[in-house]
Amino acid sequence: MKTIIFGLSLLISSQLNSIAKAQPAGTSSSDTTLFTAADFYRVVFSHHPIVRQAALLNSEAQQEIMQARGAFDPKLFSTYDRKEFGQSLYYDQWQSGLTVPVLPAGIDVKLTYDRNIGEYLNPENRVPETGLAALGIRVPVGQGLIIDARRTALRQARLAVNLADAERLKLINKTLFDAAKTYWEWYMAYQQYRLIQNGYQVADTRFRAIQQRSLLGDAAAIDTTEALITAQDRLVQFQQAEVNLQNARLRLSVFLWNSADGGTPQPVDLLPNVAPQPVPNGRLDEATLQALLGKAADLHPELLKLTAKGQQLALDERFQRSLLQPQLVVNANLLSRTPAAGVGYDWASYYAFRADNHKIGVDLTFPLFLRKERGKLRQIQIKNQQVTLERQQTSRAISNDVQAAWNELKALERQIDIQQQTVNNQRILLSAEQQKFDIGESSLFLVNSRESKLIDLEIKLEELRTKQQKAVAALWYAAGTNALISQ
Repeated sequence: MKTIIFGLSLLISSQLNSIAKAQPAGTSSSDTTLFTAADFYRVVFSHHPIVRQAALLNSEAQQEIMQARGAFDPKLFSTYDRKEFGQSLYYDQWQSGLTVPVLPAGIDVKLTYDRNIGEYLNPENRVPETGLAALGIRVPVGQGLIIDARRTALRQARLAVNLADAERLKLINKTLFDAAKTYWEWYMAYQQYRLIQNGYQVADTRFRAIQQRSLLGDAAAIDTTEALITAQDRLVQFQQAEVNLQNARLRLSVFLWNSADGGTPQPVDLLPNVAPQPVPNGRLDEATLQALLGKAADLHPELLKLTAKGQQLALDERFQRSLLQPQLVVNANLLSRTPAAGVGYDWASYYAFRADNHKIGVDLTFPLFLRKERGKLRQIQIKNQQVTLERQQTSRAISNDVQAAWNELKALERQIDIQQQTVNNQRILLSAEQQKFDIGESSLFLVNSRESKLIDLEIKLEELRTKQQKAVAALWYAAGTNALISQ
């Protein structure tokens, strides 16, 4: 019997050495630095490439405004036409000018200069030898006076900025929501690693103590085997928890970037001694829910986008209605002979700018059936109705999503309270079982079972806390805002 016990002790000592070699190095937390969720969100908000990309959406929309303003840019123009045939100058015509659109209305101011010569020049194109100057305006009396394509395009471009801002906010919210979920998954992996590490260290210490008692004859050799099996099982769990923690850190590093002085973002690795913060103790109240519901109804990105689209369609509808009017354009010009070089302008001259020297024209266009215009108008009205209905449905869905996220959060809070009581009760059971084992009224198997159950319950408690924090992030995301506001 002594030989069997001695051989078993040697085997256990060998396995013990293997466990010691397999144990990960240094788990001391004396030099650990907390990386709070608020700090993490600020880093993501300030440097993440997707957030930086979202900021470009507004700049892109501003360029659309600039393009639309281009329709109101003054324009210089010049045309030259000359014909010679059979040693005869038929005509030599040159017209130059400046057109200036007037932004508040559909009026164009035009300044031109004509110089025309030739033997066979059309009589209506004859001008004084020094040239003919004209100053006039083009006024759309009917269609285009109140609103036209240029002003519609400019106003729609301005509304596109609101659309871009909503899209930017949506993209930022989604990025911070994903970051929040990843942060609390890292928290869960860290807590699981810590709890299993503590459980392994307790099992390893217990194994060594029972081994010494067995060699002294105070404990049965089979108890040493029982302690070893528990230590080995927890070591396997510990190694897996270490891998899970490493992978969680890698996933978190995806959100860590640094961009010095607004330069190109560069990836940043998470330092080995950095740990997540504990779960906050505070809980949201009913007033917070009502505030989020009100905020979602007014400022949710999806609703803002639909509002901007509706406003753009309203502008389109207004413009299409104007196309049902007759297109009547009045062109009026004052004419004047251009003075010769070196001679001052004579305002009293018969050929100066005066009411008698003018050119007037009227253009009238009106389709008889207006089928194109009426069809386009009706199409826009239908689209506007679709957007209105979509906004109503989206508003209802957002409100329900916020309420559902709130219900999930409150359910998790109740589960956490119950789970915390369960953990406390399990600690009492373990303490009582340990006392019974110390006086010889219990077995090592029962102690290990109580202890393993406690570890499982503590891990489940941390899982619930992780889900709770994810539910908080989901609540803010459903309301159309981001995690930074909740900190």
